Amino acid sequence: MRRILVMGGTRFFGKRLVQRLLENGDQVTIATRGMTTDSFGDQVQRIILDRADRQSVQAAAHTGEWDIVYDNICYSPETAQYAVEAFEGRVGHYVFTSTLSVYNPSGKLHVEADFDPYGVDLNEPIGEGQLSYQKGKQLCEAVFHQKAAFPVASVRFPIVLGPDDYTKRLEYHLERVSNETPIYMPNVNAHMNYIQSSEAASFLEWAGTQLWKGPINACSNGTLQLAEVMNIVEQAVGKKAIMMNAGSDEDRSPFGVPDSWLMDNSAARQAGFVFDEVQDWLPPLAKELAARL
Repeated sequence: MRRILVMGGTRFFGKRLVQRLLENGDQVTIATRGMTTDSFGDQVQRIILDRADRQSVQAAAHTGEWDIVYDNICYSPETAQYAVEAFEGRVGHYVFTSTLSVYNPSGKLHVEADFDPYGVDLNEPIGEGQLSYQKGKQLCEAVFHQKAAFPVASVRFPIVLGPDDYTKRLEYHLERVSNETPIYMPNVNAHMNYIQSSEAASFLEWAGTQLWKGPINACSNGTLQLAEVMNIVEQAVGKKAIMMNAGSDEDRSPFGVPDSWLMDNSAARQAGFVFDEVQDWLPPLAKELAARL
């Protein structure tokens, strides 16, 4: 029986990951702020964790020795460093949830080497102001891969969608089309990748089992032009979308990228993971969510 710690396991694909691990017979501990309830009952152990506090991370790490740690809630180099220090000698494999955002929207089909965390200068000043999401995740990867004494996989996901998406990104479009509210999308010709929440959980489980080391892209097979996504939304709602190519941030789509933002999942496929086809699951998901409106 493997001992597994999941940091961030009470909602979305983190919750689905925990369920998969329990079905495998693993001994699972979830570490969260304790603000979101879960439905696992006595199947899991629980730790209250402040991911941004060094002592809290240290205390969580020292509640046991771990075969695998899944980290879904690390966003800054400081918090990555806390984990590097806390889990040294206490974990067999570490799986960090990263993002497509480590790459720039450019129209290119990005492979893992397009952002090399091993080559980042960690002594370079970050500068003033709040760390961007992209820069934060880039530096997290750099800290983990350059400083950790244990093997780390950085799983790079694109936009994750599902019936349990608490950010309600797909619902945003469904509701606006249903209410005949305009949607601002700078470039409806841009293509993007997606992955569904159940598939994301399955991939995280796989990455831990495979003991993958280094960055790895994970997305459903196929890309969709944003105009195609909006067509799927229109079909689900039964109304035409009112689209704008300029507008305010309030009206801007969560998918409103200036250029195609894509990743190549061939490394994971060649290693044996079988991805779903985005065209097979996104239209049914849109219909399921539209029925809830």
